[in-house]
Amino acid sequence: MRTGQRQNKGMRTRLGCLSHKSDSCSDFTAILPDKPNRALKRLSTEEATRWADSFDVLLSHKYGVAAFRAFLKTEFSEENLEFWLACEEFKKTRSTAKLVSKAHRIFEEFVDVQAPREVNIDFQTREATRKNMQEPSLTCFDQAQGKVHSLMEKDSYPRFLRSKMYLDLLSQSQRRLS
Repeated sequence: MRTGQRQNKGMRTRLGCLSHKSDSCSDFTAILPDKPNRALKRLSTEEATRWADSFDVLLSHKYGVAAFRAFLKTEFSEENLEFWLACEEFKKTRSTAKLVSKAHRIFEEFVDVQAPREVNIDFQTREATRKNMQEPSLTCFDQAQGKVHSLMEKDSYPRFLRSKMYLDLLSQSQRRLS
């Protein structure tokens, strides 16, 4: 895909979010990994409450990731989570040929200056990652991924836990028990 097309696609994604901006649980249910009603019935209050234990607990639960993604979309910062997830998937790559192409795709989509879904990392991290692209390896994004993880953990995650979306989700799961 040419650079112009990628930028247009990124802009369409951002503009599409404008019409969906909300901080309610209904947005969360609209993007659950499977059928929303079944998913909410399977999500226990205990599971949703455990997401507040740590950011990594949230990231280890598929509905936690879906809820956090929905929240980040309301803040127009879902690229951070998408980058982190892409890096996690990248680390599972076993084929050397695929590793190189996947590394370049991730770099062009998230790390490069003016990338369609550019993540917020400092110049030194961006340049270190660019240098890693000369000989991509399973660890070439570790520094950038760590910075993005830390940013989400210190910034977005606490706001998510205070959000109406998360509180509504907890309330809904508790109501099902009564």
